[in-house]
Amino acid sequence: MAEILFPALFGLLILGVPVAFSIAISVLLAVMFASRYPALVIAKEMFTGIDSFPLLAVPFFILAAEIMTGGNVTKALLRLAQSLVGHFRGGLGHANAISSAMFAGISGSALADAAGPGATMIRMMEKGGYDRPYAGALTIASAVVGPIIPPSITMIIYAMQDQEVSVGSLFMAGVLPGVLITACVLAANGYMSHRRGYATGDAMPSLAEIARIFVYALPALFLIGLVVGGIRFGIFTPTEASVIAVFYALVVGMFVYRTLKISQLPSILLSAALTSGAVLLILGAARAFAWVLIIEGIPQFLAETIISWDLSPIAFLLAVNVLLLVFGLFMDPLPGVIILVPILAPISLALGIDPNQFAIIVIVNLTMGLTTPPVGSLIFVVSSAVNLKPMTLVKEMPPFFLALLVALMLITFVPAISTWLPAVSGY
Repeated sequence: MAEILFPALFGLLILGVPVAFSIAISVLLAVMFASRYPALVIAKEMFTGIDSFPLLAVPFFILAAEIMTGGNVTKALLRLAQSLVGHFRGGLGHANAISSAMFAGISGSALADAAGPGATMIRMMEKGGYDRPYAGALTIASAVVGPIIPPSITMIIYAMQDQEVSVGSLFMAGVLPGVLITACVLAANGYMSHRRGYATGDAMPSLAEIARIFVYALPALFLIGLVVGGIRFGIFTPTEASVIAVFYALVVGMFVYRTLKISQLPSILLSAALTSGAVLLILGAARAFAWVLIIEGIPQFLAETIISWDLSPIAFLLAVNVLLLVFGLFMDPLPGVIILVPILAPISLALGIDPNQFAIIVIVNLTMGLTTPPVGSLIFVVSSAVNLKPMTLVKEMPPFFLALLVALMLITFVPAISTWLPAVSGY
């Protein structure tokens, strides 16, 4: 079946067919023309792929992010970020990156980061004298932290594929790498702002003003501590945390900020339902794809082949980085996790690599794939949000992609970045 599966998949992706449909159609063709199994097995495997209680956390976290955005919580985070760094050279760019990191703690999604605060910051940066393509490229790079800083939809899916990690341990493991990625993007923006002569933003506010803005944004920031702390101390499970996040978002939007109206809820629910449906469709199709790989014995063959090379842990991780960066050119993170983690995670464990470190390396790699053509979902989200051609954004990406690579190499060579916090937290 593999001789049909992979050519069909890559052919459909090159033609621009959406990822979920590309995966499902390629599996259908492989089963119909190169196997003895009935086509009904595809529907069975797709249903099995989403028939999981922990997966309920995904639509609820998506809904919580939609409610927080609809309640103008994003504006509170933008004001806080701008008050902290807006007065530096390239300050509006710095505010873009920091607001993305803050919003990542609410959305758990790179695409939501780019479409929410990112799109707003692009318009603000353009008014502040920045080139629009540059602002768009910075937004694309900043949004990579979406699935890294908890809560993270990708981490929930990863924990379902690898029994050596838990959602709680991955949430803790993602904190420092998320901060590191943001710092690298800030450094790239600072360098480019000096090189291009981008001006500073607003004058530095007083400490009293910063404190006032921080207090105003505190209810939004508290959601991160509520989710991560509640899971860490065993108060609730990740699925329960997602439901609590929804109710918290409603209370904050309606009674704290008083910007969320009852009349907005139908459109918010519809948007969350559409996004959740798209995510779950990808997960179901990826499960069917993974089933074909297992039936063909491909994971076992690859595992035995890689083990026979007798690679050191660092050499293996470097090889994985190359593999995943190439894989990310054609595949979104969620199906990538479902397809590759069952193959690669057991090998990394056998080599003595910490499961949390390996998980973060995989997630960062695959998320970086969102910034690269031809699939590059972040590129297309930002290009449609600011009415720019995708290639215009791609031309501005090299310094930011280099910053992301530096962060990835540090995560690869310094395990403590992703293992220290889970260890001190008791995982």
